[in-house]
Amino acid sequence: MRKVLVSLSALLVLAFSSCTENIDTSARYVFKERTIAGYLETHEVYSEYVELMKHVPISIVSNSTVYQLMTARGNFTVFAPTNEAIHEYLQELVDNELISSPSWDAFPDSAKLDSIRKVIVMNSIIDGGDLSEQVYYTSSFPAQNNAELPISTLNDHKITIYSPENQPDSLYVNGACPMDVYNRDIPAINGVVHMMQKVIAPNDLTATRYLQDIIENKKEGFLLMARVLQACGLFDTLSAIRDEVYETKYQRGQIPDMKNYQDKGGGDKSATAGDPDAHAPEHRKYGFTIFAETDEYWRSQGIDPTAPDALQQLQQWILEHNMYLSDNTYTTDEKYDSPNHLLYYWVTYHILPMRIPANKLVYHCNEVGYSLSNPYRYSIPVFEWYCTMGARRLLKIFESKESNGVYLNRFPNLDNGRKGNGHELSCDLDKVGSYIDRENELTVVNDIVNACIYPIDAPLAYTDEVRNNLGKERIRIDLFAMFPEAITNGMRRADSMEGKHQHVYIPQDGVYKYFDNMSILNEETHFIHYNGYRINWANYCQDEDKAFGRFDIRFTLPPVPKTGTYEVRYKTLATSARGVVQTYFGSDPENLPVTGIPIDMTKGILVLYGESNNIDDTGDEEIDAEVDHKLRNHNVMKSARHEVHESNSSLTARDDTRCTRHLLWRGTLDPNKTYYLRFKSVLDSDRKELYLDYIEFCPKEIYDNPAVPEDVW
Repeated sequence: MRKVLVSLSALLVLAFSSCTENIDTSARYVFKERTIAGYLETHEVYSEYVELMKHVPISIVSNSTVYQLMTARGNFTVFAPTNEAIHEYLQELVDNELISSPSWDAFPDSAKLDSIRKVIVMNSIIDGGDLSEQVYYTSSFPAQNNAELPISTLNDHKITIYSPENQPDSLYVNGACPMDVYNRDIPAINGVVHMMQKVIAPNDLTATRYLQDIIENKKEGFLLMARVLQACGLFDTLSAIRDEVYETKYQRGQIPDMKNYQDKGGGDKSATAGDPDAHAPEHRKYGFTIFAETDEYWRSQGIDPTAPDALQQLQQWILEHNMYLSDNTYTTDEKYDSPNHLLYYWVTYHILPMRIPANKLVYHCNEVGYSLSNPYRYSIPVFEWYCTMGARRLLKIFESKESNGVYLNRFPNLDNGRKGNGHELSCDLDKVGSYIDRENELTVVNDIVNACIYPIDAPLAYTDEVRNNLGKERIRIDLFAMFPEAITNGMRRADSMEGKHQHVYIPQDGVYKYFDNMSILNEETHFIHYNGYRINWANYCQDEDKAFGRFDIRFTLPPVPKTGTYEVRYKTLATSARGVVQTYFGSDPENLPVTGIPIDMTKGILVLYGESNNIDDTGDEEIDAEVDHKLRNHNVMKSARHEVHESNSSLTARDDTRCTRHLLWRGTLDPNKTYYLRFKSVLDSDRKELYLDYIEFCPKEIYDNPAVPEDVW
């Protein structure tokens, strides 16, 4: 178990900046039967917890208390600490020299007292809103260890669940807080209660403070990684928690929702009943994901993480093992914080500029053979390509049924022929990649407020081999994967049917530029993310994005792996609500060349090709290949066989004639250049929508390979 660290600065931050949930209790009514508050009050073991709830306001702008909230209608999950657990927590504060004795009278001032009350109460309750599905009984806990529950606590923290191996009845919240074996899943009219034997008190440490503690106390595990990050000058970056300017504007009501968004155009039928609005994000947090070789690994390589010259030893190891691109020039002096330094180049490939929880490293949702009703039965591979920190480089994250876990830069052999099943067949030893251990005792998913740290079992580096393997892949990137802010702030694939998670309105640039990689180029463009959770859409990862109005919007694209000839593709799904879009592509964002003729998004692939033709797959490889060839002559392709409708597992996106991949551009791309893709409406109507799902980079050796034709997956 990890020892709980409590910093005075974190407590003071909690006192003045936490608990910013705007909870509307006006529509809730008080029950005369047993509510959560009623249950807790009838059991002496919770008496101190009940008293604390009566002193903690719902938010900084509310006079109502959390106790009153627990008497009202709702769908709450309460991880209620016992009196003994609260006393133990007070003793921890004594041990950390924050108070003189384990007593409520020992606090030197009311601000610190209020902050501790808030820590105990606000981190113990999840408000499931109006959805009973968002009450979390143990039967609905994720089976995957260290996975996050979908909804945050009242203190805007996520809760993770851990069950030790060979102890199926033992459950720990946030890795260190045991849940009572006998007093859990206690139903109340407005939710459920789980008895906790320890207070849930997240440390709220930044990645920087966590890593500094490792260095100062020479803690085994990630000591060498911590020393490298410090030497490379990355601690300033890793200390960022959230955009306070956005936070202030949101709290002041200066970041508007999109009211009655369906009235603005389109024909979406997924609106949550009773919630006609698309909601702006409540926060703009910063986050990081660090994949790290362990100290144990480095010792196996002859490097002592505690040695004064450990950095020089590591640098020499990198050189001897060719853990870099051979055609780049690096400095190897002791100015490690230079972006041109070998160590800086090496370590920044270990960092993604987004916080990815353990159950979101890849997304299983509607790939062939998968069902949300059996969420841990995996099938065909799923992958993500993210852009790392430092020099712009792609990092591939992969999982399949056969891989038995999530890997970095895994390049297996797939059964992806026209008559194949899409599964992983085998993987060459030099292409296995680095296994991400999400359940290791070193895995950090709770102790850091702005980051996750995952141990990996094999060294990670952007080498000639990795670059060449990435360059041989068709890179399909979900639009929302291009936005670190969407992942850090829990917008992408949020496991919730609640309106604020299903329809997210991204502010216009004139109000606040929320996504660094997206530019809204006029005041008539309204951008909404449609989460698509449990909605039967044949979209990649089920979600989609739309822009309403006379849209004009530009995206900064991820880099390609290596210089070569590529096709740039854009996938659409035709409906009558769509508009007509002109696309532009190039490296000068202010002067992007036009790519081809405008795309009529109301027309599916059959209309574009000719409705008199039959384009359905016949099972005859030659006939089907010839149809694909003719479609390409029209600069279109069928969609991929990868995803299906959840309600019809036999209907893939490739079989859906509404789905089309458009070939936007073909030519040479350079990994050292940044490319942009712009979408502009060519209609006068302000009610038509731009549909966005994914972008593809496809290298010539895939789309124009006479020996091995491009697969249909």
